[in-house]
Parts: sequence; structure tokens; C-alpha cells
Amino acid sequence: MTEVKDETMRRILVVLAHPDDESFGMGGTLALYARQGVDVRLVCATRGEVGEVDPEFKETIKSAACLRTQELRCAVETLGLSELYFLNCRDSGMPGSEDNRHPRALAAQPVEQVAAKVAHLIREVRPQVVLTFDPIGGYRHPDHIAIQQATVQAFALAASPDFADPNGLPPFQADRLYFHTMNKTFLKIAVVVLRLIGRNPHEFGRNKDIDLVSLTEVEFPTHVRVNYRPVRAIREAAAACHASQGGAQMNKGLQGLVNWLFGGHMDMFMQAYPVPEEGQRVKRDLFE
Repeated sequence: MTEVKDETMRRILVVLAHPDDESFGMGGTLALYARQGVDVRLVCATRGEVGEVDPEFKETIKSAACLRTQELRCAVETLGLSELYFLNCRDSGMPGSEDNRHPRALAAQPVEQVAAKVAHLIREVRPQVVLTFDPIGGYRHPDHIAIQQATVQAFALAASPDFADPNGLPPFQADRLYFHTMNKTFLKIAVVVLRLIGRNPHEFGRNKDIDLVSLTEVEFPTHVRVNYRPVRAIREAAAACHASQGGAQMNKGLQGLVNWLFGGHMDMFMQAYPVPEEGQRVKRDLFE
């Protein structure tokens, strides 16, 4: 028998691709709402199987997936999230890599199959708000794009009486679907700063495979702007949980300074459902 949810409780379901996406991206927003008593739950599609692992960790771990799962659980606890779900797909790696073609790779899965898993979780959790990546997955990672497309399908699927839930759960229509977007002003400033110090903004990241310049050319509207300054330290602590991904370095050196000076306490969201009205004012609350 299905547990009856308390319909008065506010819930957020976040659907992302890898361990660290929750902290490096919208971690401030998640921590803020968790501290307000909102039931915030995370769906992680993979366990970061092909994520880079610094040499200092390789002698003490069985696999990248094992380490990154542990780091994710640390971040989930730090942020105050109430539940963590895995879809158990495999990390696909960056565009064009051999891992893209692995039979379990998230980017290689039929979007309908992944959407059905997410739709089931939407019916189970019954969130008012669902969050995921923007249409280009933030920085065009194939897994980010794949889970974003699956979540969009799942949002509609969960509400459809035609979807046969594996546990027989009834249709559920969430109130809001939002895409987390990157702060383009911040990105443009980062591009300028990188050029000033002699670094190529077309080759950013640990593997130099992120083109920051191209990201500044993609514009998404902002419908909600969340100020997470009161929990900024919590977000930083959650990011530090992902030590194998350089999480602690996000708050130090050049990157830490740029974060602090320019928009380092604001998360931007684009409203996907319901379709926003033209000229709609920017809100400050995902539940507004």
C-alpha cells in the first residue's frame, strides 16, 4: 500500500547526472530550502564512474564510482537533503570519448527508459517543484543533456494517466519545473579574467574540454533568482566533500575570488512549466 504524503509539506525533487553536480551547481539553493524545512531530495543518474581522480586517492579506493558515491553522500548530508536516489546508469564521460559508447552509459540510453524511472520517482515523492539542468546541460556535457531531456519527459509522464507506473502509483502533476542556468555575467567576467592571466577560456576545466566563450553566447531567460548568501558556507562545505574533483579549490585562489566578487551567492533558474507569461517579473522563491 502506497504511503500517503503530507500534502502541506513543501518538496523539491532535483534530477542531476553525477556526484558533484548538486554542490558545484545549485548547492546553495538546495541548502537554503533544506534549512527552511523543505523536503529536498536528489536523483543522481550515475555514480561518476569515469570522473577524474587525483593520484593521492588512487591507492586507497576500489574505483572512482566508490569514491564519488562516498563523496556524494557526504555532500547530501552537508546540504541537509532528506533522500538520495540513484538511477544506476553509467557516467558517459565528455563528448567524443570512448565512454559515450558504453552500453550502460547514460547518454546512450533511450530517453524514454530514463524518463520512466524519473516519472516513477516524481509520483513517489510528489514534489511541488522539480529542478534539473538547462537545455545545454550547463556546459554541454552529454550526461547533463541526457538527464535534462529525460526529466522534461518525466515531468509530463508522471501526470499522464497513460503512464503505467511499475508500483501502480497514481498520476501526479508537479506545480513547477525549473532549469538551473549559468550566470552569464559571471561567465563573461571569468573569460576576461582568464585572458588577463594568460589562460585560454576556450580550454577550461581539468581536461581543458570546456569552451567558456561559447557558453557566454547562449542566453536563457531568468525567471527566479535565489539568494543563498545565508547558507553560502554550507554550499562551500558540500563542495569540499568532493575532494577528488577539486571541490575545496572552488573556494580558493582565483576561482574563489571571482566567485566572491561576482554573483557567488546567487542561483538563476529558467521556468519551463507552467510556461511563463511574457514580461513576468523575476521571482525570488521557487514556490512563489
